[in-house]
Amino acid sequence: MHPISKAIRTQIERTGEMEHSQPMFLTSSFCFDNAEEMRAAFADETDDNIYSRFSNPNVKEFVDRMCVLEGMEAGFATASGMSAIFASFMTFLKQGDHLLSCRSIFGSTHTVITKYLPKYGISYSYVDAGDIDTWEKEITPSTRMIYIETPTNPALDVIDLEAVSRLAKKHGLLLNVDNCFATPIAQRPGDFGADLVIHSATKWLDGQGRVLGGIVLGNKELIKEVYMFCRSTGPSLSPFNAWILSKSLETLEVRMERHSSNALFIAEKLDGHPKLSWVKYPELPSHPHHHIAKKQMKNGGGIVCFELKGGIESGRNFLNALQMLSLSANLGDTRSIASHPASTTHAKLSEAERIAVGISAGLIRISAGLENRDDILADILKGLDAA
Repeated sequence: MHPISKAIRTQIERTGEMEHSQPMFLTSSFCFDNAEEMRAAFADETDDNIYSRFSNPNVKEFVDRMCVLEGMEAGFATASGMSAIFASFMTFLKQGDHLLSCRSIFGSTHTVITKYLPKYGISYSYVDAGDIDTWEKEITPSTRMIYIETPTNPALDVIDLEAVSRLAKKHGLLLNVDNCFATPIAQRPGDFGADLVIHSATKWLDGQGRVLGGIVLGNKELIKEVYMFCRSTGPSLSPFNAWILSKSLETLEVRMERHSSNALFIAEKLDGHPKLSWVKYPELPSHPHHHIAKKQMKNGGGIVCFELKGGIESGRNFLNALQMLSLSANLGDTRSIASHPASTTHAKLSEAERIAVGISAGLIRISAGLENRDDILADILKGLDAA
């Protein structure tokens, strides 16, 4: 059975009414018939729900569906993508450990790695996404984890999952992959050897800008550790958000087909535009990692990046001239979104740090929506005329 079909058929709790859609379980806690049932639940001898910070039927359905889509054994859903990332770090890293990360990552993840992990005595090193051959020299005896995004945010670098997995296994390291940009429709990191797969469910998984959510996926042994950390610290996904996200997964494949086809169309039409220094999209032959994308991705995803030759002033003029595209720091919505990473998602990086990960003053990130592709392109061209 196709993963999407199998995920949709994942139904974990029935009320006896044979409902076609999972009911919402908007409760903080659950009751037991007797003391023995309650004891067994707290002793982990049964899978009974105890408290919605630990587990909830709506959350379980979302997690079960994501396990099917990513081909992973288990998962734990969190309140946001960043809480999933932080949980994956704090569960497996301790004082004296070292984290190896690709340099091009989401701005908030950069802040966690550079500002907060050192407070717990966890050191880090950054490596360039396109030069995996140099990564091994950065591994130390205290390195415990390799963390990557692919494609990266917002530079759209594509990292060879097979090559990084070989490196991680050679040194006995956990490979932790943020698969937010690709989604399991385009790419399944676990198929290439990733130990942990993370999503900000807020983005493409929801797909309509309605709720926050995140998830960490892996084998049962690893996720048990994530569960114990999150059970005590509390970054749990709300049942209502889980219900929304679970329903959203039923349309994920058809949405991503449209997002990616719109993004490819935009990238091809903008490639070579006189006001742009470059256009970047994984399925463009001009992308520096195009050959890797063809090997491990089924499509290029819904994000297109380009650089305006006029720098930050052109970027402002471009954004101000848009009429249909939303100006937002979010992505993965039904509606197309334009953002300027240097002044928004990555504003807390120094200029040198932004340049090191390919974020110039003129970089624009487009999240291709589900609108008519000609309408999206016309609005972007209108913005370029004003840039």
